Amino acid sequence: MQIGVPREATPGETRVAATPQTVGRLIALGHTVTVESGAGELASYPDELYAEAGATIGPSPEVWGADLVVAIDPPDPEQLDQLRPGAYLAAQLGPGQHPDLLEALAERGVTALAMDAVPRISRAQTLDVLSSMANLGGYRAVIEAANAYGSVFTGQVTAAGSVPPAKVFVIGTGVAGLAAIGTASSLGAVVRATDIRPETAEQVESMGAEFVPIALDPNATSTDGYAREMGEELQRRALEVCAQECAAADIVITTALIPGRPAPKLVTADTVAAMRPGSVLVDMAARNGGNCELTEPGAVRTSDNGVQIVGYTDLPARLPTQASQLFGTNVVNLIALLTPNQDGQLVLDLDDEVQRGLTVTHEHQVLWPPPPVSVSSTPPPAPSEPPAPAAEPETGATRDPRRGYVAMGLAAVLFALVASVSPPSFLGHFTVFALAVIVGFYVISHVTHALHTPLLAETNAISGIILVGAILQVGNEDLLVRSLALAATVVASINVFGGFAVTGRMLAMFRREESA
Repeated sequence: MQIGVPREATPGETRVAATPQTVGRLIALGHTVTVESGAGELASYPDELYAEAGATIGPSPEVWGADLVVAIDPPDPEQLDQLRPGAYLAAQLGPGQHPDLLEALAERGVTALAMDAVPRISRAQTLDVLSSMANLGGYRAVIEAANAYGSVFTGQVTAAGSVPPAKVFVIGTGVAGLAAIGTASSLGAVVRATDIRPETAEQVESMGAEFVPIALDPNATSTDGYAREMGEELQRRALEVCAQECAAADIVITTALIPGRPAPKLVTADTVAAMRPGSVLVDMAARNGGNCELTEPGAVRTSDNGVQIVGYTDLPARLPTQASQLFGTNVVNLIALLTPNQDGQLVLDLDDEVQRGLTVTHEHQVLWPPPPVSVSSTPPPAPSEPPAPAAEPETGATRDPRRGYVAMGLAAVLFALVASVSPPSFLGHFTVFALAVIVGFYVISHVTHALHTPLLAETNAISGIILVGAILQVGNEDLLVRSLALAATVVASINVFGGFAVTGRMLAMFRREESA
């Protein structure tokens, strides 16, 4: 199948839907690729690199006449007319906002795959361009805020005096919000964040920020991985929290979006008026109307009291090289899903909830919206009545708690018999093993979860075992054994105690004094 990669026609769009690296992967799936001349120039991917990867460089009509066209944005009317009947189109189509486009695609018999409508389930994460682009957008939002802010992010102590760290408040803790939190924290800011979904609090705190809760409305819980529209009472509470936090913040980053609807207004003009002069607000929802009442999409506006409101709608496109690579990887993963035999033949399975969720038109029919896919991360509500007891096995057998005690007794007897016929050193080795398990447990359990990586846990556990074993061998009569035991004790102690010292210093970075 021929895949076409066009040059984006949207003004200001710098990304491209495939890079030389992803073109090679598409060819490996059995497809041929035609790239429009100049498609990757703004993303630092010249035509020569595509040609070296095996793609053909061609004009726009040839690209849009391909069997499958992959693009960033929806086609304009001229490009739409170049799509042939029966072709596939994969792009960010915004199906909830562009019903006329869906009708036009269905009328032409185009099978349209909305890359921005991927279901929020685990096995579809590799196709989710919204997450890929939101991750970069959250990072870029902090960079734009730092550029506009008149001070540094991290606190400093100099001969001329001390500088307090910047206070950052993030509204919305989805992919974009978490990326903004991580970036601002890494720059040294004190970060607070809020969301109507309380289940995100642990994610926020694990990244070194403080979660600001909003009283939960039962209707606010997400069942599809996306935020839902707030009720009046919940919106009132959210406005109160945002007003209070924005007044104390130096930088505010808003990320709240509802699929298919305008962005909720969470920062009012009065809230902006209460912010300090020189503060910065970056509205990542500007493309959908903005979370701030004063946002001007695509522009930077300064309020009457000196607050800069950044309303850029192209944050991911301001990182075109990386954004194109991530988008292209999402496209490769989608086409790999549609090419199960890696023979260059697309097989669309509408019984697959992932493929059905992103297929918005097919065989002259509009298939939007798709059937709902439940992916709620909140635990199910507790039943009002206790569940009925499980049915007894047909054999009539019942569980007797005394069986556990009998099994423990038998295990103790078996261990005693093994110990009685084992060499004298058995009990000593077993004692070392038991102590090592205890020490390893306490070493691992006392490492904070924010820094509890598998590598750190493994090395501390191993060091704890080495330390116990080395201490028991220090009194050995053999000089070589004693020397090795002493060296092992010193090295293991440095690793264990040094690990806790480093952990303490890293945690201290997040415990800054509030500025006067």
